[in-house]
Amino acid sequence: MTRSPGFSGSAESGSARHPALITEAQTSVEEQHRARVKKYMFIMSFRIPALVLAAVSYSIWANPWIAMAIVGASIPLPWMAVLIANDRPPRTKDEISRYDGRSIERTSIEPRGHTVIDSADD
Repeated sequence: MTRSPGFSGSAESGSARHPALITEAQTSVEEQHRARVKKYMFIMSFRIPALVLAAVSYSIWANPWIAMAIVGASIPLPWMAVLIANDRPPRTKDEISRYDGRSIERTSIEPRGHTVIDSADD
């Protein structure tokens, strides 16, 4: 794809491999799901090797503490994999940040005095 001189940005942003972004649309649900599955599978791929490593370390050193430490490190992996995989996609540079950094001082009681009207006793 040849680019005309009127385009701005890098030459790679308009190629077939990296199409130019012309909308603010999010990535598709299928792409997000595929990325989450990859993250989950990557983290969970350490679980079985950790259990095998624990068995091998116990057979080599006959020390149950080393094997239990390796097993103990692999216990939170499924929980962490689910939390990381279900996280939202990372923010882009173009995404608007809602926090502007201003400190807003709010008082729970209004600073000015109020006029009190009492009824006359007859």
